[in-house]
Amino acid sequence: MSGKVFFSVSMSLDGFIAPESSEELMGQQWMELQRWVFPQRFFRENLKLGGGGKEGRDNDILRETFERTGASVMGKRLFDAGEKMWPEEAPFHTPVFVVTHEKRDPWERPGGTTFHFVNDGIESAVDQAREAAGDRDVRVAGGGATILEYVNAGLIDEFSIALSPVLFGSGIRLFEGVDAGRVALELVRAESSPQVTHVTYTVRER
Repeated sequence: MSGKVFFSVSMSLDGFIAPESSEELMGQQWMELQRWVFPQRFFRENLKLGGGGKEGRDNDILRETFERTGASVMGKRLFDAGEKMWPEEAPFHTPVFVVTHEKRDPWERPGGTTFHFVNDGIESAVDQAREAAGDRDVRVAGGGATILEYVNAGLIDEFSIALSPVLFGSGIRLFEGVDAGRVALELVRAESSPQVTHVTYTVRER
């Protein structure tokens, strides 16, 4: 269990990672936020959308993020939205641990994704994910409130943001309510493409 716990998200220039309502997840602003993802070859391959697609650094980052991930953790709000939108073969292809108060048997999907429902908190979920991931990393997939819980609990080792040239004005802010007094960041790398700027930070206690 030597891997890192990380998150990787797209964010608007004014700090939002999602609209306020899950019903707006496929709306215009969200589509603009994720515009850099949809044409990439790896994204198309992973969701079985057919051949073709762009290659380059953006595509490499999507592939690298997928390949380093041995298990994922997510909150119930993200799971509820995804359950409606993901294809039958969900795009994770690893165990996923859902932090929830709902008691539910594991939900196995084609292609290697099994959702496990964890009722005893975020630390239990990440511990189970670490065990499942082995020597690979654990990704906190979201949503924003769940990511923030992990940041404030000191359980995130690293994170990456794809900064998209779009403004939301309102929605779910990535760091709304962060305990800034205990979190310090160190820049690992910054690289840009024609569509987004990718920044990666390590996290340590201040």
